[in-house]
Amino acid sequence: MTNYYICIHGHFYQPMRADPWLEVVAPQASAYPFHDWNARIAEECYAPNAASRILDGDGRVQETVNNYARISFNFGPTLLGWLKKERPDVYRAILAADRESRERLSGHGSAMAQAYSHVILPLANQRDKRTQICWGIKDFAYHFRRYPEGMWLPEAAVDLETLDMLAEEGLKFTLLSPHQAKRVCHPDTREWQAVTGGRIDSTQPYLLRLPSGRTISLFFYDAPLAQDVAFNGLLSNGDVFASRLLGAFAPQSSGPQLVHVITDGETYGHHHRHGDMALAYAIRRIEAEGRVRFTNYGAFLEEHPPTHEVEIIERSSWSCAHGIERWRSNCGCNSSGRPEWNQEWRAPLREALDWIRDMLAPQYEEAARPLLRDPWVARDAYIEVVLDRSPAAWRKFLAEQGVRELSEDEKNTVIGLLELQRHAMLMYASDGWFFDEISRPETVQILRHAARVLELSQDLFGDDLEECFLERLECARSNLPDKCDGRFIYEQMVRRNRAS
Repeated sequence: MTNYYICIHGHFYQPMRADPWLEVVAPQASAYPFHDWNARIAEECYAPNAASRILDGDGRVQETVNNYARISFNFGPTLLGWLKKERPDVYRAILAADRESRERLSGHGSAMAQAYSHVILPLANQRDKRTQICWGIKDFAYHFRRYPEGMWLPEAAVDLETLDMLAEEGLKFTLLSPHQAKRVCHPDTREWQAVTGGRIDSTQPYLLRLPSGRTISLFFYDAPLAQDVAFNGLLSNGDVFASRLLGAFAPQSSGPQLVHVITDGETYGHHHRHGDMALAYAIRRIEAEGRVRFTNYGAFLEEHPPTHEVEIIERSSWSCAHGIERWRSNCGCNSSGRPEWNQEWRAPLREALDWIRDMLAPQYEEAARPLLRDPWVARDAYIEVVLDRSPAAWRKFLAEQGVRELSEDEKNTVIGLLELQRHAMLMYASDGWFFDEISRPETVQILRHAARVLELSQDLFGDDLEECFLERLECARSNLPDKCDGRFIYEQMVRRNRAS
């Protein structure tokens, strides 16, 4: 039995694009000739990885393979729901890949869950963290017909409270950057050693003991290898990619080693054209040599449980050198390359959304309590209706969550209350803060969800909170003079275009 293992993980995710009123994706001119960016990326990445071509020496197609069956992956729940509806062929291939990996790896599927709407969990309150995790688990079980073993944390943003909630739900592991490790404990000496700066040995899993007494396993990926895959052209040649993977092992080590790399899944085909083919070729070549076994995290964890303990750097992430500041401050992380721009708008945007959430939580609870046994348990269960809008699913939900037989007006009130809560979570998608400018489509999208929350609030409670919200958005200044601030962007790009 080999002691050498490889795991390639793809984090497949796209921002929400659906209109919050119509629940459909409008045409996006920047994605031309495709209808929208979901459709374009599906054609460039998601579909090719489901049927990737391996060529012979003469450039002829030698074999077509489903890459998802040989890698580890997670799909953002809203993206997977879009694929189910718009690209059922790709959706079926993803589910089939998970089934195939379970057959190959003693019941361990390669699909992982994801916290539902890509919220930065360390910045969420405890109640929202719990619902995001619960919805991610239930969404995963709906599609893959099994309970997840691990969960991807959006942007790998982590704190101990979030990890404790994962462990409480029975999840066994998550994935982090090596720069998020603080120190490790050797099992023989019981001495702790600092590993900050990405110095942790990424070829083994680690056990984290949580304040509650629970534990969870953590995998820290090979950062230099991931950097080469994502940004340094490693996918330009499948042979080179295979050699780089094989060269990442430490031959002097006698114990089991897991070389694993994590990047955005869109790297394989969208960010790098034909990246799916380099991936397929590298996997096939390595498997043909027979010295190394492709695995996934659940299977490796069962065969090789952690021997070392670890402590993490709390409130850290894989995409912000300042922890999680990218999603709440002008930390310096940006992508435009325009030094004259700033991201001071990030803080007032988050503060404005937090204000909406905190104003409406007690009103939701007060209005829902006469109708639902527990308003927050009902919110956790509402994902079952989101996934299945059939009358039967709605009746089942009301039978389980309602305090009694509800009138039609009361049922409509319940729908409004729960939809308000759904959009109040969607308005925190991390993409709204990730980039440089508040007028970008990703930020406009979360403002659209905020507008839907405000509209539902007025219908349900009679409160008009929009003006107070807009006053707060005035502090979120745009880098573009003609876009002014968050208030102007909301009035011109959200309010004028909403379907209501």
